[in-house]
Amino acid sequence: MSLPAGEAPFDCVEVRFKNSRKEFFRNSDTLPLHIGDLVATQASSGHDLGMVTLTRSLVKVQMKKKKVSFSSLDLPKVYRKATEKDVEIWQRCRDREEEIKKRSREIAIALQLQMKLSDVEFQGDGSKATFYYTAEDRVDFRQLIKDMAKAFGIRIEMRQIGYRQEAQRLGGIGSCGRELCCSTWLTDFRSVGTSAARYQQLSLNPQKLAGQCGKLKCCLNYELDVYVDALKDFPAADTKLFTEKGLAFCQKVDIFQQKLWFSYRDEPANWHVLSKEQTNEILKMNKAKEPVQSLEAYAVLEVATAKEVVFENVVGQDSLTRFDVPKSKSKNSRNKNSKNRTARPQTNNRTEANNKAATQRPERAIRPEGATSHENANPAAAPNNKNKKRRNNDKKPGDPKE
Repeated sequence: MSLPAGEAPFDCVEVRFKNSRKEFFRNSDTLPLHIGDLVATQASSGHDLGMVTLTRSLVKVQMKKKKVSFSSLDLPKVYRKATEKDVEIWQRCRDREEEIKKRSREIAIALQLQMKLSDVEFQGDGSKATFYYTAEDRVDFRQLIKDMAKAFGIRIEMRQIGYRQEAQRLGGIGSCGRELCCSTWLTDFRSVGTSAARYQQLSLNPQKLAGQCGKLKCCLNYELDVYVDALKDFPAADTKLFTEKGLAFCQKVDIFQQKLWFSYRDEPANWHVLSKEQTNEILKMNKAKEPVQSLEAYAVLEVATAKEVVFENVVGQDSLTRFDVPKSKSKNSRNKNSKNRTARPQTNNRTEANNKAATQRPERAIRPEGATSHENANPAAAPNNKNKKRRNNDKKPGDPKE
């Protein structure tokens, strides 16, 4: 994209290295660089490898913010775009960092140095390694550098950083559940004091106010200006009100509702709510030595109002026990019930079938004498049938039938 009036594009770029370390370089050869390109940059000796994060006019804004002169001739240069060989060497050096960091810590412990080696960063060409450490006091690490140079065969540079810079390089998740501000977007570290927590009426608990770096959280400064502006018209937290009923002390301050809670010295459990304007009015009367009857005459009556329903569940699954599993019956009772259910319909079906068959069954016809339809069906029963016929012939007409 061409700039208006034939203006030349800004010839500086911002390059990011390991763990959000960023520096500015001059693109003197006017290479077509874009965000995300890997470039080989000038270093103190050799070259380094980084990724382009900003180009053109946005770089000028960042340089003004960080007070870097873009007209200076001392800015390092961009050599070229990274080749496959450059990336391969750089990746091989990155794979060695964890092993070298572990070994260097063992050497520092053997020398009994009061320091903590937190990170190692190799240069792009693998000729030098920078060790970042934190320490409370000054450390003499001359012997450490000799031992590490002998063990690793590279040039060693030691750089001391603060605890916040250490958290910035290592990163992590804060107590809010988000990634640390210092490792994502925060660039400058302002001093944070306990007064920031007092203005916001937070409990001075170091475990809750401290971040992963062990210092006070940087986010305590985010809303500090709003609280300071709101507290300008508020009475001090240690305000005392003189009334005829007794001396009253301030127990609580609510900036958002603009209310203060007071209690008498003899009745510390009984609190009275006053607005900011009423408290200032009583303070003026006390200053003018005018009598104030009691706090009850100025107290604000809190009326319980029904909260407006903002959300209503249409499905009707608001019950907290909707996911609870009902208690299952015992196994024996389950078997008994199943047997009764299966047995009852079978007996009823059988009785109904028998009754129906009895009503529909025709009367059995009497077989006439001398019928021979099934006589020869069973050869073993043939002699019995012949004997029966002989007995019937021998009977007289008046004899009863068998």
